[in-house]
Amino acid sequence: MKATLDWNDGLSFAGAADSGHRVTIDGPPDLGGENAGFRPMEMMLLSVGGCSAMDVMHILKKSRQQVTDCRIEVDGTRAETEPRVFTDIHVHFIVTGRDLNEKHVARAVQLSAEKYCSASIMLSAAVNMTHSYAIEAAA
Repeated sequence: MKATLDWNDGLSFAGAADSGHRVTIDGPPDLGGENAGFRPMEMMLLSVGGCSAMDVMHILKKSRQQVTDCRIEVDGTRAETEPRVFTDIHVHFIVTGRDLNEKHVARAVQLSAEKYCSASIMLSAAVNMTHSYAIEAAA
């Protein structure tokens, strides 16, 4: 797996990975950026959320749950001093569907957190990672 970053200007970089997709990474204006893209630490939260979301959705599909929507909210708390690493990350799943079985949803979240999500598991060596979920009935 490989990723590359090409400098645009200021603090702006165009990132690309083996999948061929591109993303803009930039900093805030007070540091010399133009706010034209994601901050690197935001990308880390999105990575954890995306990795976990794919796991949970795959597991729920395999267990034949009728999911109609899924929202993942990832909250990160950073240290007050440099290097301002994440100290805590909380991943919250809001799963919407028809006749969802709470045991299946809970198990999917647990399996992602403890076995499958490489991003979350990798960060858990240095960050307090927590997970929760809510189930909503589809309209």
